Amino acid sequence: MIVRPRPGIGTLLFVLQGSILPRILPHLIGFAIYAAVVVGSQDYFGWNLGEFGPAPFALLGVALSLYLGFRNNAAYDRWWEARKLWGQLIYDIRNLARAVLAIVPDPTQRRELLMDALAFCHLLRGQLRKIDTSADAARFAPEATTSVTITRNPSNAMLHRMGSSVATLKRSGAIGDIDFRILDERLTGFSIMQAGCERISNTPLPFAYTLLLQRSAFAFCLLLPFALVDSAGWGTVLFTVLIAYSFFGLDALSQELEDPFGAEANDLALDALCRVCEISVFEALGEPAPELPAPKDGFYYS
Repeated sequence: MIVRPRPGIGTLLFVLQGSILPRILPHLIGFAIYAAVVVGSQDYFGWNLGEFGPAPFALLGVALSLYLGFRNNAAYDRWWEARKLWGQLIYDIRNLARAVLAIVPDPTQRRELLMDALAFCHLLRGQLRKIDTSADAARFAPEATTSVTITRNPSNAMLHRMGSSVATLKRSGAIGDIDFRILDERLTGFSIMQAGCERISNTPLPFAYTLLLQRSAFAFCLLLPFALVDSAGWGTVLFTVLIAYSFFGLDALSQELEDPFGAEANDLALDALCRVCEISVFEALGEPAPELPAPKDGFYYS
């Protein structure tokens, strides 16, 4: 995730970090060459390629804008919901730490339960990003991580382990019925948050929307030089590239936002969010807390 101040007008045109320009640059180069061929063919052979004019493209541009608006709104809603879910996790982690310190009498049991919660955060991050984060989880709960990583849903298995720990405290008489309910509600919040993240991760936007948008964008940009060649001349190349940048840039950005749990420049900084959870727990325990991760290349948080 890129976090940086808004660049000034002098650098705005040349910022690449966090930009979608590198992803769509081959498209822009291809359309620039194609538009130049159309203009050059008309000039060299004397063909009248622009007899249709720009009127039909205005209607197609309106339809394409509607497609882009819908897809980008849907993608941003997914990104924002994912951020709210991880914000809820931080809220639940802090509530759990406060409740555990107030309810559980044994310091060793307190710490074990909270370390399992931190391991859950890292295991969930690994599941959402489809990477192995067992080493990060093992820093807090090595034995528990070894036992849960053999399951198909390690983060959910860690939740079951935490639930069993709370149930053991109740059966032993260390906590009462109301105390058990308070801790169980905190774990229920973890489960709701995990299910919400899995819903976003496992349910992409319908492929038909992507297919319709990209087909329409390609058709528009391929036909656009014929509409501009008479009135714009060699300026057709510039106008075609600018419009292709807008259409394909928005499409590429929505593809990044559609899966907010990845490691691209505009995805959520899950590493940093897990570190916030670690800081909250260690400070609650009165232990030295780690520092927030420094941004890579000045602005990028993973």
